[in-house]
Amino acid sequence: QVQLVESEGGLVHAGGSLRLSCTVSGRAFSTYTMAWFRQAPGKEREFVAAIVWPIGSTYYADSREGRFTISRDNAKNTVYLQMNSLKFEDTAVYYCAAGPPSPSPYSWPRSYEYWGQGTQVTVSS
Repeated sequence: QVQLVESEGGLVHAGGSLRLSCTVSGRAFSTYTMAWFRQAPGKEREFVAAIVWPIGSTYYADSREGRFTISRDNAKNTVYLQMNSLKFEDTAVYYCAAGPPSPSPYSWPRSYEYWGQGTQVTVSS
């Protein structure tokens, strides 16, 4: 059984930073493609970033590139999302997801098999 456990989110002021983490238990973490998605109230779940196995390439939604950074530590079975210069519109529940090697497309939620419980990030304006 694969389980994904996200760190607690939080409340930050606009312009601030926050780092989320997601620890995976179960099967070999290093072979998963890992991604972050988010969902704001009344909106669909949207892609934030992915780090693809085995290539290791990183991908970002256009509006997040440059502000967000996804990384992974295979020794700790953990994927991170560093979020800088946060904006009010970044407020959402953030989910980490684990999927197969090189999922296609990597930005679709249905490409991922396992999901965390979600963590709330609130950015005050």
